[in-house]
Amino acid sequence: MSLLDPRLTPVRPDLAASTLRGQVEADRFVDGVRMQVIAPYAPVRREPRADASLDTQALRGEIVVAYERSPEGWAWVQCERDDYVGYVPTEALRETIVEATHRVRVLRAPLYPGASIKLPPTDALPLGARVAVIRDDGDFGVLDDGAYIWARHLAPVAATTTDFVAEAERHLGVAYLWGGRTTDGLDCSALVQNALESAGVAAPRDSYVQERELGTPLNLAPDLSGLNRGDLIFWEGHVGVMRDADELLHASGYQMEVVSEPLRQAAERIAKSGAEITSARRLGLSTR
Repeated sequence: MSLLDPRLTPVRPDLAASTLRGQVEADRFVDGVRMQVIAPYAPVRREPRADASLDTQALRGEIVVAYERSPEGWAWVQCERDDYVGYVPTEALRETIVEATHRVRVLRAPLYPGASIKLPPTDALPLGARVAVIRDDGDFGVLDDGAYIWARHLAPVAATTTDFVAEAERHLGVAYLWGGRTTDGLDCSALVQNALESAGVAAPRDSYVQERELGTPLNLAPDLSGLNRGDLIFWEGHVGVMRDADELLHASGYQMEVVSEPLRQAAERIAKSGAEITSARRLGLSTR
């Protein structure tokens, strides 16, 4: 990943991570402070404003390194998960880091104030959020902040799926959201990143880096034949995953949701906007 990419490198003209001293120019260099996301998910924005572009999101339990915290309530951070850099509301973070024991395995898991599903939920956590269960209470796990969660909505943090495509397929119908990473809304590269993470594969956040770093290139036939379940298809700024030899699953900015459609149909439609398929890549992972 290029040190010059501001999305992946904690450097600004006035401030940079101390680990970059001698590699980049900045007015001052600072040591970062590791912090943990405590909100269900936190926006990572391009500028320290609520109306600034959403670049990505950090889920509960994830770790960020904060290099600056402003009086206006913003922290300039780098996400440890995928190196993404941006501004996060300080109220979504804490300095105390508690090691996660479990991750949310359902699309959305309610949090309760006690051990009863009849109690009004206080919040909900998205698929993939990480939590620390400190004790069991019947069918519930009690989290480190005192919230209760249905135990079977969780999986051990190290558990992985044997079919990352099936994990992606669970998102069919989820709304498209630029920069989103949850079932409240996500974009094309987040769909691939999240699905691969469920299989224990760390993937970059953006499609252009995924295209460069994931799998091995395929010689794509002119008629788009010869593809397998799990192959990734790339356009400039877009990615999808094959469900089988013909069907593409992707978070589509055209349909504004996660859809499944014939690859040839998607390719023809996208070509009309001036974008051709740039590559296909095979990961070599189990998809059954």
